[in-house]
Amino acid sequence: MVEIKGASFSYTSGKKQYEVFRDLSFSVKDEEFFCIVGPSGCGKSTLLKIIAGFEKLSGGEIANDGQEIAGIHYERAMVFQEDAVFPWMNVYSNIEYGLKMRGVAETARKEIVTSYIGLVGLEGFEKAYPKELSGGMKKRVDLARVLANNPKLLLMDEPFGALDAMTKEKLQEKLVQMWEVSKKTIIFITHDIEEALFLGDRIAIMQNIRHGGEFAIFDVPFTRPRNIFLKEDQGFQHMRREIVEEFKKYEEEN
Repeated sequence: MVEIKGASFSYTSGKKQYEVFRDLSFSVKDEEFFCIVGPSGCGKSTLLKIIAGFEKLSGGEIANDGQEIAGIHYERAMVFQEDAVFPWMNVYSNIEYGLKMRGVAETARKEIVTSYIGLVGLEGFEKAYPKELSGGMKKRVDLARVLANNPKLLLMDEPFGALDAMTKEKLQEKLVQMWEVSKKTIIFITHDIEEALFLGDRIAIMQNIRHGGEFAIFDVPFTRPRNIFLKEDQGFQHMRREIVEEFKKYEEEN
C-alpha cells in the first residue's frame, strides 16, 4: 500500500517561493489500478516523482508498504510520457538492461526478457533499434523493460499522451492485459477522463491545490475484463459527466 499523509511540496525560484500542493492525504491499495486526473500545472507529475524517490517532500510523509520513501528503488518504477528507450540498444538489450544492472544471471535474464517480449507483442523485433520502431512500439519496449525488472509499484506519467488515438487505445488494452497478469500496483496520471475510466479501479481528481489537499475520489463500477467499446456505454458517459461536474465545481469555488 502507498500512504500519503499531509504531503506538501514547494520550491524556490529566485526570491519567490511557489507552493505546488499542501496537506495532501490519500492511500492506494495493493494491486490497485489508481488513476489521477487533473489539469496541467496542478502537481500530478511532481507527486509521482516524489513517490518514485526523484524529489523530496517539503513536509508530511509518503510510505510504501509501511516504509517511508527516502530515495529511488527498483521496486518503484516509472514510465514517462517521453520515450525512455536507449537509442544505441536493440529491443532485447533495452528490456534486459535493468536485470543486467541488478546482476541477474544470463539464463534467467533470457527467460524473463523473452517472456515480456511476447507479452507486449514484439516477437520478431528483438534485434530492432528504436529508430526502426513506431512510437507505439517504443512505448511497448518501455513497458516491457519496466515490468521485466519486477517492481512492486508502477508509476505512469501520461505514458500514452503523445500517441495517436488508435495506438493509444491498443496500448490501453495491452496495459490492462499486462496488469491483469502481473497484478502490480499502478498509479497512472492522465488528462483524459475516458482513459482513467477505462483503466482505473478508482479515480482521484487533483486540482490546483492552494488551500489543502482534499481529493475527490470516485470508485469505478465497471467490471473486468473491459473492452474499448465500454466508452460508448451510457453508464460510462454518465460517470464521465459526474467527473466533469467535479472539475466545474472546483472552478466555481476558486
